Amino acid sequence: MQAPKGSIVPLPTPFTGPEAAIDEDALRRLVAFQIEQGSHGVSCTGTTGEPSSLSLAERKRVIDLVRDAVAGRVPFVPGTGTNNLDETLEITRYAADRGVDGVLVIAPYYVRPNQANLFAYFKRVADAVPETPVILYNIPGRTAVTIEPETIGRLREACPNVLGVKHATKNLDDVSYTFVHAGRDFAVYCGAETMTYAMLALGGSGHISATGVLAPRQIARLYELAAAGEWDAARDLHFEMLELNDMLFIEINPVPLKTALAMMGLCRPQWRLPLGPMLPENEARLKRTLERYRLIGAGVET
Repeated sequence: MQAPKGSIVPLPTPFTGPEAAIDEDALRRLVAFQIEQGSHGVSCTGTTGEPSSLSLAERKRVIDLVRDAVAGRVPFVPGTGTNNLDETLEITRYAADRGVDGVLVIAPYYVRPNQANLFAYFKRVADAVPETPVILYNIPGRTAVTIEPETIGRLREACPNVLGVKHATKNLDDVSYTFVHAGRDFAVYCGAETMTYAMLALGGSGHISATGVLAPRQIARLYELAAAGEWDAARDLHFEMLELNDMLFIEINPVPLKTALAMMGLCRPQWRLPLGPMLPENEARLKRTLERYRLIGAGVET
């Protein structure tokens, strides 16, 4: 059992129609685009996939759609966490039964458990799917709790299938001390887009980056350069992508991302409340950035 490496792209959940139903055709297009453009893996129903706006049945449907579209060509690691243990267990077991390559389990949000209770929660989830790799998801800005490196180390020791963590944080101490407590071979994925190069330099196994949804070739290339030890070229690419990384978070993810994908003709600019359209001035800035990156407009590269 091992964790996948590389650029594992977190797909949004496209919606369509007055009821904001899941746009299954658009979701298949997004998977095809990622594979054609060289992404090393895909994820879904994580933060970028608006999981809190989906019912359990809808999350299962998205997992099935993506699994079928991927068809084993690249690793598939769906997000299966919630802030409710029974729901997390249900979705995680559902994904594991379908032979996914791993599950991404977010820290329970809103409830702010202490580290002992976080350990107990994740252990319960990991023990429920002993043959499936589990990747912890540390995103303090969304959950209001940090999975501390010591807790990650305890989980790695207690659960053979806890193989990695997505650190959506700009605190590189958390990354360094994760390696100290969980081992230098533990899989650390960057979930803070402007920190991908830094986390790779510390020994990261890849990234789960929203920017990869728009620019999969470049974000995959950043990992490939680092894996090959071509650090100067990787650093240059980091700076090349910096503006786009920042622009995708000018408003809360995935609002700018879906807006950009609509400009690229890949899905509709549609969300479920309380998310909604960008402020006009921010949308105009995003459009100018996409034009500079030649993602839309004359001379578009695909």
